[in-house]
This record gives sequence, structure tokens and C-alpha cells, in this order.
Amino acid sequence: MNVEKLNFRLLGFTLLLALVVIVLGAFTRLSDAGLGCPDWPGCYGHLTVPAEQYIDTSRFERPLEPHKAWAEMVHRYMAGTLGLFILAIFVLALVWRRHLSGGVLLPTLLLGTVVFQALLGMWTVTRLLSPVIVTAHLLGGFSTLALVWLLWLRSRSALVRVDERGSGEGSPNPAFGAGVRLAAMLGLLLVIAQIVLGGWTSTNYAAVACGVSYPLCHGELWPAADFSEGFSLQPHLQEGVDYEYGILENPARTAIHMAHRTGALVVFSFVVLLVLGLMRRLGVTGLGCLLPAMLVLVCTQFLLGVLNVVLALPLGVATAHNLVAALLLLSLIALNDRVFRTR
Repeated sequence: MNVEKLNFRLLGFTLLLALVVIVLGAFTRLSDAGLGCPDWPGCYGHLTVPAEQYIDTSRFERPLEPHKAWAEMVHRYMAGTLGLFILAIFVLALVWRRHLSGGVLLPTLLLGTVVFQALLGMWTVTRLLSPVIVTAHLLGGFSTLALVWLLWLRSRSALVRVDERGSGEGSPNPAFGAGVRLAAMLGLLLVIAQIVLGGWTSTNYAAVACGVSYPLCHGELWPAADFSEGFSLQPHLQEGVDYEYGILENPARTAIHMAHRTGALVVFSFVVLLVLGLMRRLGVTGLGCLLPAMLVLVCTQFLLGVLNVVLALPLGVATAHNLVAALLLLSLIALNDRVFRTR
């Protein structure tokens, strides 16, 4: 097996592992298990979840909840494994840089991101679930996934180019104008902004701030909301404050929820129009299965968001909402990769 194929398979496995870590992180956060282990990187001073009689009660005041502690530790174990695979990607890119087409810039950025992500994981615990830290930790996970995905796309393209040179044939790519490129980039930025809003909504426990009605909120289309308090960082930068279950009053949580709800409508409308426009120009399969997949993902994500509200945030639906957000992000990155890198 040549180096490029080995790198491609390593990236593929790491990509799947990164998706698993994001799902586990969402499950941990949404099941209120973020402080299941009140220390880091261990759990009540142990490498694994200890029995209650082995906990030093003079050091840890928080009582042990085994199901929450195991959720947190499994997430940490998988995140640590992902870090090792990313280290392997970096070492492979560095040692075999003459044989790999992608260079070492993206692997270096990926390694730096995962190191900073580990620090954010520690601060998540030590800062008692500060929404600023937890949202940054969420974005770090999505950034790690996006960088691995971009490396995988480039590795696949390098393999395709080798195969085309060997066969003497090439599959033509459509040329895209500035308008399509701008629309694809804007779609990606909107999805990223919506992910940020989703993280802020989740970490401030604002997902059910409007009750279980949609599209109404407290019986109104646009209720009274405190946006200045809802999006102020000041309340979330205090030392020693326990942020579990949130500290904001309901008007501030309502503002966060309504911003995320409005963003969902904007993203849904824009992505649907973008996909339909590209389908009209290129055909349904003009970019393989990418365009139909984007349409399915954005519709599914919108439906999951509504179900989160009307069903009062069931754990399975809320976790799936995070997973589909990640897949939608990857689809927009793939689209931008195609429209900006054509021949």
C-alpha cells in the first residue's frame, strides 16, 4: 500500500472517530453529565469511575452519580483516542511530506486545534460549565471535525488524480462563476453562525425557554426578550460560579432561543434555495450525491429543531440535532471545496 492510500484510510477512520466524539460530547452535555467527574483528567482522583467508598469526600463535595460519571469518562477516553490518531496524522505528514500532496500546514493546524481543545475540556470542568468555555469547546470539536474532513477530501482528490493519470482519462468538473462561489461561501458562514448560536442556546439551557409551542413563543410570535443580557459575556466570566442549569433569567434565555430559531429559518431557506439553484443548473446528480444529501440534511435538521421544542428536548432528538448539524457543516465544506477547486 502506498503512502497516499495509507494516509487516506487513516483520515477516514479519524473522521468517523471525530463524529463519534461530537455525538458523545453532545450526549454528555445534554444529559447534564458535564460535571459527572468534578476533576480533570481523572474522575474523583481515579483514572476510571471509582466506587463511592473510594472517593475522598473531604476533597470532592459533589456526590457521585455513576451514569453521569461514566458518560463523561467515555467521552474523555474517546477524545483522547482521537487525539492520538491526530498526532499520527501529523507525524505521517511530517515524515512523508515529500510523498503526500497536502503538505503539513493543515495537519499542524489540526494538531494545534486538538491540543487547545484538550485545554478547553479541562476548563469546562474547572470553570464549572461556563457557557463561554463550553461553547468554545463545542466549536473546537466542530473545527477538529472540519479540518479532518478537509484533509480527507484533499487526500481523496490526490488519489483520483493519480488514477486518472494512470488511465489516461479525466472526469471533467463544471466551472463555477463568482456568484456560485459567493453563495456557497455565504451558506457555509451561515451554518457556522447557526452552530455558534446552537451552542450558546444549549450551554445557557435556553432550548425550552419558549415552552413547547412552535412557531409561537409564550403565545406570541415575538415575545419580550432581553437580548443585551442574553448575549452578554460578562455574567459568564465570574470565578467560582456554578453554571450548571444556567444562571440567566427567562427573558434572556428567550432572547437566545429566538435568535437561534430565527437563524434556523434563515439557514433553512438559504440552503434550500442554494441547492435548488444548483440542481437546476447541474441536474440533481450534477455533483454526485452531494446536492440531494444537503437537501435531506437541512430539512432533517429543521424538523429536529422543531421536535426539540414541541417534545421538550428529548435526549435522543437533541443528540441527533447535533449530529445532523455536523453533517450539514461537512456538506457545505464539501460544496465549497468543489466550487473553489475546479479545472
